[in-house]
Amino acid sequence: MHIIGISAYYHDSAAALVRDGEVLAAAQEERFTRRKHDAGFPRRAIEYCLAEGGCRLPDIDAVVFYEKPFVKFERLIETYLSVAPRGFGQFKLALPIWLREKLFQKDLLTGELRRIDPAFDIARLRFSEHHLSHAASAFYPSPFERALILTLDGIGEWTTTSAAIGRNATIEVIKELKFPHSLGLLYSAFTYYAGFRVNSGEYKLMGLAPYGEPKYAGLILDHLIDLKPDGTFRLDQAYFDYATGLRMVGPRFEALFGEPARSPEGRLTQFHMDVAASIQGVAEEVMLRLTRSLAQETGERNLCLAGGVALNCVANGKVLKDGRFDRIWVQPAAGDAGGAVGAALAAYHLDFGAARATRNALDGMAGAYLGPSFSPEEIVARLTGAGARFATLNDADLYEATVEALVAGKAVGWFQGRMEFGPRALGNRSILGDPRNPAMQRTLNRKVKHRESFRPFAPAVLANECAQWFEHDRESPYMMFVADVRRERRRAMTAEEKALFGVDKLNIVRSDVPAVTHVDYSARLQTVHAETNPRFHALLSAFKARTGCPVLVNTSFNVRGEPIVCTPEDAFRCFMGTDIEALAVGNCFMLKEHQKAALRHDHAPAFAD
Repeated sequence: MHIIGISAYYHDSAAALVRDGEVLAAAQEERFTRRKHDAGFPRRAIEYCLAEGGCRLPDIDAVVFYEKPFVKFERLIETYLSVAPRGFGQFKLALPIWLREKLFQKDLLTGELRRIDPAFDIARLRFSEHHLSHAASAFYPSPFERALILTLDGIGEWTTTSAAIGRNATIEVIKELKFPHSLGLLYSAFTYYAGFRVNSGEYKLMGLAPYGEPKYAGLILDHLIDLKPDGTFRLDQAYFDYATGLRMVGPRFEALFGEPARSPEGRLTQFHMDVAASIQGVAEEVMLRLTRSLAQETGERNLCLAGGVALNCVANGKVLKDGRFDRIWVQPAAGDAGGAVGAALAAYHLDFGAARATRNALDGMAGAYLGPSFSPEEIVARLTGAGARFATLNDADLYEATVEALVAGKAVGWFQGRMEFGPRALGNRSILGDPRNPAMQRTLNRKVKHRESFRPFAPAVLANECAQWFEHDRESPYMMFVADVRRERRRAMTAEEKALFGVDKLNIVRSDVPAVTHVDYSARLQTVHAETNPRFHALLSAFKARTGCPVLVNTSFNVRGEPIVCTPEDAFRCFMGTDIEALAVGNCFMLKEHQKAALRHDHAPAFAD
C-alpha cells in the first residue's frame, strides 16, 4: 500500500511517501524552489516522492492532507465573533483568502494533484487532524511499542497542546489545550518582540538566551501566563494581538516590559538577551511541569515529542535530564513539515487498520536521510556543467583530503547521499569545521553563513564516543537534545572573563572543543551512527585517527535566508559565493583556489532572512 502525506499552505510545505508503513521518501518544497519556508503546494516534493518510490499518482492508495481546513475556518470565525468589533482589520484581510482558497481546499488540492497526473481519483484524497498528524509522526517511527506522545506547537485547528498514548498501532488522545492558550504562540510572541521572524527565528531566540539572565521570568509568570502545577496554563489575551490583530504583541505587552518591539534591523542589547533567557526559562518550566504530571498520571516510561516547540532542544535536554522517562524520541521534522509523514502514517494505521511492523534499526526515519540523492555519474556531469574544477577520489583518499582541509582550518562543504528531511543538516548537506579551532565559530558565522555572531554550532560526534566528551549517554541522531560538555573537557574562566556580559562572552575559549561549546558550556548534540550514515561516520573516524578528537562542527549547508542545498549545483553555487574553502560532493573534491575567478560571487545579498 502506497500513501502520500502532504503539509502545505501555512509554512514549510512538504510531502512524504509511505509504503506498507515504511517511510520511503520525504522532502520540503523549499529545497526545490529555493524559497525558504515555502508554503505553496509541494508539487516538486510530491514528484520527487513518486520518482523515489517508482510509482505514479494513480498508483497511490491515498493522498492525505495534514489538517482539516473547515475546522480551522470554524476557529477563525468563532474567534472573531467572540471579540467583535475588535480585530475587524485582520478579519477583513483574512476572509477573502479563506473564501478564495482555503475554504475550498479540497478543490484546490484536487486541481493541483491533477496537474501532476490528470488521472488522479478525488476519492483517494483524505484529511487528517493537525495534532493527530504530529502525534503519528512522533510515535509510529519511534522505536517504542508504547509511549506517551506530547505535541506542542502554535496552533492547528483548535488544539495547541495535546497528550496521547500510543500503543502498537493505536493512538488515544487523553488531554488537550485549545487556542488561544498556546506555548508555541507565547514563544513566537517573544520571537517577534525580539525582532526575529515568527515561524523562523525561534531558534535564534533560543540561541540568544544563554547570553542573558532570566530577569523577567517572574513578570511573565505573573502577567502573561497562568501556569498550573500540572503544566496546564492560560494566557492573558490582553497582552497579545495574535488572535485578532496584525501583530503578535499588543501595547500592554510592550508597556509591561518597558520597550517597544525591536525592529529586525535594530541593535540587540542586553535587554533582549535577558528577555530571551526569561521566556526560554518559562518554556522549560512549562515542559517540565507537563511531562512530570503526565508521567505520574500515565505511568509511561517512554516519551515521544512533536510540534514546533519540540524543536527547542534546550528544553528537550532538560526534560531528558529530569529523569521521568527512560527514553525520549523526537520527530526530526517536528514542525509542520513532519505533518506530511504523520498524515500518511495515521491513515495507514488508523484509517486502514494496518499493523505496525517491528524495526531493528534505531527508528523508522532512516536517520532522516529521506531526500534526493545523485549517482556518481550525475554528480560529475552536474559539476562539470556548472564549471567546477575537481578531482574524483576513492573513498580513502576523499576522507584523507577532507581531514587535511579540516585540520588546516578550512571550512568544508560536505554533500553526500540522500538529503536530510527536517530543519537540521545531519552530515549529508553540511558545512564542517575543526571544533578545536577557537576561531571557527566566528569564521563560520561571519564569513560563511553570513548570520548573527551569537549563533552556536552543533557538534557531530561518534555515537560510541559521546559520553567521553559530553554529559549525555543516549542517542541524539537528530540534534534534538542539548547537553553540557564534560567538566574535564572544560576550561575554567578567569574572574575577568566571568565579569563579561552579553556577546562579550562570545570569544572566550571554554573547552577542548571551543567551536561547539556555547557560552553556558552546552552543546546541541548529533550522535553519528554507522548504521544510518556510514560515510559521515567514516569521516569522523578518520578525523579522530588524525587528531584524537571524534567531534566535528556540523552546520547546515546554506547561507542566512537560503534553504539547505539540494543539488550538486546548489552546493557549488553556495561554495563559490561564500568563504567555504573546500567542497566534497560525493567523491568529487575541490578547493576554492583552483576554481575559475569568474565564477565567484557574493552569495549573501541574494536571499532575505
